[in-house]
Amino acid sequence: MTSAASPHLTGGLDTLVIRGRVDAARAELTPRGELVHGCADILARTLADLPATVTRVDLDMEGVHFMDTAGLQFLDVLADHGRQRALTVTATNWNGQPRRILELAGLDTTDPLTGLDTTGPAPAPPAVRTVSAVALERAECLHVLQEEVEQLRQAIASRPVIDQARGILMATHGCASDEAWHILRETSQLSNTKLRDVAAAVTASAETDGPAPSAELRTALQRAVARRRRG
Repeated sequence: MTSAASPHLTGGLDTLVIRGRVDAARAELTPRGELVHGCADILARTLADLPATVTRVDLDMEGVHFMDTAGLQFLDVLADHGRQRALTVTATNWNGQPRRILELAGLDTTDPLTGLDTTGPAPAPPAVRTVSAVALERAECLHVLQEEVEQLRQAIASRPVIDQARGILMATHGCASDEAWHILRETSQLSNTKLRDVAAAVTASAETDGPAPSAELRTALQRAVARRRRG
């Protein structure tokens, strides 16, 4: 007999929603959205609502399209739940940007809980914390992780203006979408200007009475267009 939990809705718009069902002693949870600030609390509430008869919790992470370092706290909550309740817990089907974050954190991208004893007691903290090569390496990995997350956030915020600039270049120079992208990127490199700023200048110049790009940007743009035509 299969029993299904009522749809469990948590989180806000465009953040995180967790739906769940219980089949015998197994709970299947399907998070959708982003693992950002507050996601660990959402998971904790979801896990607390599961029936006491559950002995296994499986998370299908396919619907998670973005995560920052809060996603690591999300995994800690899941692992702690397994230890406290003596349950088997898994988190599988990672893809896209969240999978890349797991790679940077040095975790198994198939299931980051692999190799962890989630059914036993949590390991006791060391009496004295010492700075070791391993600790320094982990700190460096975390710094790289935080930088990449910030770059991804900026890329997401910049996408609309970049898409507009590509459209303008396609219409102006009769080029394909990929060619317009290469022109923007090469202009950025030639002028030592951020890609978003190049795109914003191109977009602004296309508006009625819009400001023309700086002389440096115009020169770089002309060189980039000429190179694509020669290619």
